[in-house]
Amino acid sequence: MSTVRAEREEAAAPPPPPALSTPELARWAWRQLTSMRVALLLLFLLALATVPGSVVPQRTVNPLAVTDFREANPTLSEWYDRLGLFDVYAAPWFAAIYLALLVSLVGCILPRSRQHWRAVRARPPAAPRNLSRLPEHRRFEVPAPADAVLAAAHATLRDRRYRVAADGASLAAERGHLRETGNLVFHLAVVVVLLAVALGSLFGYRATVLVPEGRGFANSVIQFDSLESGSLFDPTDLPPFSLELEEFVMDFVDEGPAAGTPREYAATVSLTREPGAEPETRTIRVNEPLSVGGTLVHVLNPGYAPVVTVRDADGEVLFTGPAPFLPQDDTFASTGVVKVPVPPGRGLGEDLGIEGIFLPTAVLDAGGPRSVFPEPRNPALFLTAYRGDLGLDDGVPQSVYRLDTDAMQQFVGEDGTAFRAGLSVGESVDLPDGYGSVTLDGYVPWVNFQVGRNAGKELALVGALLALAGLMASMFVRRRRAWVRVVAAAPGRTVVEAAGLDRSQTDQGGDLASEVDALIDGVRQRLGAGGPAGGDREDGR
Repeated sequence: MSTVRAEREEAAAPPPPPALSTPELARWAWRQLTSMRVALLLLFLLALATVPGSVVPQRTVNPLAVTDFREANPTLSEWYDRLGLFDVYAAPWFAAIYLALLVSLVGCILPRSRQHWRAVRARPPAAPRNLSRLPEHRRFEVPAPADAVLAAAHATLRDRRYRVAADGASLAAERGHLRETGNLVFHLAVVVVLLAVALGSLFGYRATVLVPEGRGFANSVIQFDSLESGSLFDPTDLPPFSLELEEFVMDFVDEGPAAGTPREYAATVSLTREPGAEPETRTIRVNEPLSVGGTLVHVLNPGYAPVVTVRDADGEVLFTGPAPFLPQDDTFASTGVVKVPVPPGRGLGEDLGIEGIFLPTAVLDAGGPRSVFPEPRNPALFLTAYRGDLGLDDGVPQSVYRLDTDAMQQFVGEDGTAFRAGLSVGESVDLPDGYGSVTLDGYVPWVNFQVGRNAGKELALVGALLALAGLMASMFVRRRRAWVRVVAAAPGRTVVEAAGLDRSQTDQGGDLASEVDALIDGVRQRLGAGGPAGGDREDGR
């Protein structure tokens, strides 16, 4: 019996729906992708995807911070590299969200634009049979023939920016299509901004170059310390200018809770726009970049470069000049290295390497040497030194801020401990075993310049203005419909019915009653009927 019952139930069950064919599945997927719900979801995901770009140091914005993060978190940095978190805006997953949002918006805007165009060209809907059921309804009588009343109502509606259509003894009017136009313009503006960002990513570039005071650079790829560029970037398009850093001023707050925080960074530069041109003096500040041929030069994080001279035992100079050190904290305590390759036949035949920490305002207490203020009020260099092979001839790239000591040996002092020394400006120290001497001649500030071009910034500005205009239209324009119907009551007298309707719930509370009253006032004034606004008011409930 159970088998028979199961067979009957199986026979009575409705057949399963047929599987979607490939074209049907594609159409379903396209409808989902181009729906407003999915577009909003993708916009939210895009905003969420930008969060790592604000939290994690970005290679295109602050490569020094990325370097410091790698040194402090080597294991975590490997995962960040795999996920592209050091360059979020060039990561494949970010590009996938970006392109999906772009396609979704375009696919959503086009059908809505066609529908809106048809709605704009369509006649306003005819007057309902029972106008008294509408939210705002007025009924009054005027001493004028029906034709004159219709003409007055038509003129009044036109003055109030309605589209009017006549239908026998009634008028149908509609306005507020600019609201939907503004909505479409806003979404179109989002597409324009997305395209502008994509254009900047493809054709733009962003480079950084560290320049000590008194030095300069040319706007050339080989002069940059780092370069991030789009796939369509052409190095030959770089403007042929050069900059020399004449002076860099760092001003810090002296007192109060904000003591030690920067008040101003200002770089005075000598700009040569093209070879052979006369130099121009310009000043670059934070948020006040220098613009040259469509390229912007920004001031980024600064620091100090101690000026060091290294001599061999005979007093001949092996190295002299500023060595940029990297700040480690808010007091600008900075670490760095000086690499001194020794040519054959000079010195004792071994390369020299110096590791040190530069303190702008040095104090020495029980905790060791430290800096208490970022301005150089008591500059000092604390160093140790190595001898051996720097490995500069191995063909393997090296960081200019790190010393590879695998093939080097640290100097040992007379007491048998590792050699260490502290130098003030103008002081020298002899290296052990007759290897020469190190002198701190002074210091110069350095600044990290960011040189870049955003190829889509003008288009992005247009998109932003369009978005603002569209948003204002969609917020302040109200979609409304109005109807006027006339009925001859007696010779020379006409009964007039007027009603209004808001097109959407978001328009409720927009004082529709005042709109209908203003319409009636306009009709009365044109007819010279006078009297109070309105008439018999019915709320349609």
